Amino acid sequence: MKTKILSVLAIAFSVTFFSFTSKPGGEGFEIYLNNKLVLQQFGKDLNKVKTISIDPTLTHAQLSVKYYHCGQVGKNRVLAVKNATNKVLKEWSFDNSAKNSNAMYCGVKEILDLQKVNSSKLYLYYSSSQLPKERLLVTISKGDNDSRAAIK
Repeated sequence: MKTKILSVLAIAFSVTFFSFTSKPGGEGFEIYLNNKLVLQQFGKDLNKVKTISIDPTLTHAQLSVKYYHCGQVGKNRVLAVKNATNKVLKEWSFDNSAKNSNAMYCGVKEILDLQKVNSSKLYLYYSSSQLPKERLLVTISKGDNDSRAAIK
């Protein structure tokens, strides 16, 4: 009887203890517009591709992407903008220096210029040594002056 009680207490303690510990790391990304978070997706939400629209007057703004590989910064990172036919329109590569932050920057003006030439939506992809098969992060639609970076 005493061993059954101890077993039940041990199981209850284990369940309680492990339900409050977080798993280290995890895969996901964040997108910022001028250092303001506009989109964050982790875990199972990575398969849900959102659409963002960027105000066309933000020609001096900066878009930054932070991608997390179980808490680590990726190696040989690339952001790519593609059109509806999967053609690469623009790529940004990021080095592996130790002082390099997790943030990858690209000018909003460059994206807006691509939108002028391409009438359809644009698609922002990420790849790295850890994720050689690129991941679609977001769809970028043409915005209006009423929204800075609206998520749909």
